[in-house]
Amino acid sequence: MNDAEQQARADIVEVGRRLWVQGFVASNDGNLSVRLADDRVLTTPKSVSKGFMTTDMLVVTDLDGRKVSGTRDASSELKMHLEVYHQRPDVRAVVHAHPATATGFAVAGVPLTRAVLAEVITTLGGIPIAEYATPSTAELPAAIRSYIKAHDGLLLANHGALAVAGDLFTAYHRMETIEHFAKISLVARLLGREHLISREEVERLQGLRGYYGIAAPAPLCTDPDTPQDADQVLCQVLEAPESSTERLVPDDTGGLPRPVGDARSALAAASRDGEIRLTYGELTALIADAIKHLRD
Repeated sequence: MNDAEQQARADIVEVGRRLWVQGFVASNDGNLSVRLADDRVLTTPKSVSKGFMTTDMLVVTDLDGRKVSGTRDASSELKMHLEVYHQRPDVRAVVHAHPATATGFAVAGVPLTRAVLAEVITTLGGIPIAEYATPSTAELPAAIRSYIKAHDGLLLANHGALAVAGDLFTAYHRMETIEHFAKISLVARLLGREHLISREEVERLQGLRGYYGIAAPAPLCTDPDTPQDADQVLCQVLEAPESSTERLVPDDTGGLPRPVGDARSALAAASRDGEIRLTYGELTALIADAIKHLRD
């Protein structure tokens, strides 16, 4: 075993511990991998808590998933990692975890694609949701295939999150960013409103990606009508309204109070990510209206 593999083993054990300490994984959840060479991958074992791994537990496979060395079986979700490596030669590490808030968005079917945090726009861009796939099956790599060339972070419908990078610690930090962004987004939505960064400002931030040396896998696209290939997403979609004068634009589905009598129309006021927002008064009015119709 060479020095590079020894270091990679130590790094996986340390990142696994951090995931467990942060509460991003529970029990045997999650999996990590590092590309050792063009034809070798070091990965976490099946059925071991990420907080209690040791370096000798890790498994080396080839890019087809065949075990090269190790006394344990490789992670049952290794197929997803291998798909990333096949699609992204620049990626050297993959982190899959179930951070609670981000996974909540994945379960709700709400992508993290609103332009609300400049730092996230410049580092990760949009964080879409890959369609649901049964874990540990060939469906999972197929589900991420159309997104992974354009994104370094994904939500997995009703499953968790995925982050990739040129090294393991950067992939882990991207997972932290996904969860941190999800928490901030949830708080803003609970407070009833978000101010979105305008399309023009997003374009300015996109220019800063190059200035800061951030090697984004794909450009940002802020027009919701941008055509996308069904089999290959080519840009990172962000919800960013047009404004020639303002850098921040109030979200027109931001949950601000409306007349109670307009409660029915509120049901149609869903944003592009499928959310429906009602005030307490509107919800009460809808319930009262439903009861009235039942009695009639």
